[in-house]
Amino acid sequence: MFEFAKKIINFFYREYKLNLSGFHDILTNITFFFISIFIFIFSIGPDNETLSKLAVGIVWTLLLLSSTLSLRKFYKDDFDSHNLLILHLHGMSFEFIAILKTISHFIYVQIPFLVSIPIACIILNISFDKVYNLLLSFVLGSLILSCLGSISASMNLLNQRNYLLGSVIVMIFSIPVIIFSIGIINLEESFNSLINILIGILLILFSVNPWASGACIKLALQNN
Repeated sequence: MFEFAKKIINFFYREYKLNLSGFHDILTNITFFFISIFIFIFSIGPDNETLSKLAVGIVWTLLLLSSTLSLRKFYKDDFDSHNLLILHLHGMSFEFIAILKTISHFIYVQIPFLVSIPIACIILNISFDKVYNLLLSFVLGSLILSCLGSISASMNLLNQRNYLLGSVIVMIFSIPVIIFSIGIINLEESFNSLINILIGILLILFSVNPWASGACIKLALQNN
């Protein structure tokens, strides 16, 4: 048991070092997020009332687009360097590797946006009472996006000619996430029910993700 826990700790430490060395990728995602916000502001115009009505939808749309930028490296680098196979030979199932990679993606790719969201709220004139709900919806929604990202990125290993397919899959299946996440912020009377729906979606995807991703990784390694 201790040896297995040590393997998990070593896995996350390795992910930490890889993401630290590739910090420019995270910085690129955040830069894309803020540049897109300013583009929306310039396109909508100086009307603060219109901007505040659309602001929450703008933030969630850009968070979705920014998170899809990192999908190509979700499994690809470890697949090409045979690290996925090495981890499997060291006693980790492909399903468990998928779980660890999903958690790693959430920690090292999604969490940095938590710092960016309050700044975006100030720029877009989002009222302070909505910031908490936006952060809460993002924590749940980003975990869902990481699960979807894991599934689509593992499918990309089987179809290495068209990486846009994975992004399209994430965007299609994330539409309910955006709808319910925006509803949490704008429809306060439905707060508890919408939170429960998001948690339900998260639990379903978190249980499906390791089996779907693990199967795709296994097939990709067999076909390689």
